[in-house]
Amino acid sequence: MNSAIRNTILENKETIIDKWLSEIAKFKNDNQLQSITDTTYENTNREFVDKLFTTVQNGHQENVDEGLVLFTERLIQLGWPLNYITRGLQEFRKITVDTLSRQEEAGDNSYSIEVYKEIEDWIDRIVNVLVNEYSGSWENTVFLQKMALKELSAPLIPVFDKISVMPLVGTIDTERAKLIMENLLEGVIEHRAQVVLIDITGVPVVDTMVAHHIIQASEAVRLVGAQCILVGIRPEIAQTIVNLGIDLSNFPTKSSLKKGMESALELTKREIVDLED
Repeated sequence: MNSAIRNTILENKETIIDKWLSEIAKFKNDNQLQSITDTTYENTNREFVDKLFTTVQNGHQENVDEGLVLFTERLIQLGWPLNYITRGLQEFRKITVDTLSRQEEAGDNSYSIEVYKEIEDWIDRIVNVLVNEYSGSWENTVFLQKMALKELSAPLIPVFDKISVMPLVGTIDTERAKLIMENLLEGVIEHRAQVVLIDITGVPVVDTMVAHHIIQASEAVRLVGAQCILVGIRPEIAQTIVNLGIDLSNFPTKSSLKKGMESALELTKREIVDLED
């Protein structure tokens, strides 16, 4: 930044800060910020503007940018919205340009243009640092949530020795079908399952594609030495399967998980016995 412009900004530091604090205080009425106490909001605003002026005094050095990043990370962890950063910087830019414009020599347009350009470059650099930090955090959060949902969307649960259950809920697309296949094969080997119950009670629609994926999964499980039983066949699902001409003759099916469990116990040479009082 031009040294003359930097000095002018620092000379007007208190004026800029006072105007900015007054303007940004109006943002407190936003729904996303109403849960924050007035004291916390004021202290955060003061810290924010101090970080901005640090970049004027010291330039965009690595330790200065690191301070901005740490400040932003704390805001993210506390749940502050991104528009607090963006609106705050937009307001800061406007106030700084307006304040410095009043300091320019009358009729010196070249000075005014240079001031505007220097401030634009300065604030844009800060915007890039802070918004990138927010974006990176958001992308990481979305990725972790997606992975967690994937893990929960097709779990293989061991319920008895040699018997496992995979409850399926929601729509099954090609990507999820691949995950189901992977979890089935890995789970069968890990838990040494001989029988796997695939429960489709929570699957709203079973069409040709869904049935094809389930049959493929069953065949893959058979190749590693286990057997699948499809449970949760509701009347409307049964009617759809018949109307579509889907062949499940080589795939044992049961209407409920209870009946499927009874069959699984028989296949593993066990049974449920009522104990007499």
